[in-house]
Amino acid sequence: MTKIKVKQLIFDKWNVIHIKKHDVKPEEIIEAGVNLIYHRKTYKGRYLAVGRSGNRLISFVINREGSSIYYLVTARDAEKKERRRVYEKEKHKQKK
Repeated sequence: MTKIKVKQLIFDKWNVIHIKKHDVKPEEIIEAGVNLIYHRKTYKGRYLAVGRSGNRLISFVINREGSSIYYLVTARDAEKKERRRVYEKEKHKQKK
């Protein structure tokens, strides 16, 4: 799997209002993008990414617009299955 690097996230009025419904702020998504833990490809060429913003694990869906530039589709708190995968990755890193 190719590792993505999020250097810029594109926000517009629609996605800012949408993520607010999930109690997520744009600043948290930017921080989670910098602290990206894992990602996987989803349908329509989008990525589901999970990153850390403070102590919070946030899942967000992004669509590639250019080199390291992504449009934010949605964001929410990570689900139990996603959190477990993050904890396993972090545990594995600590063993190295």
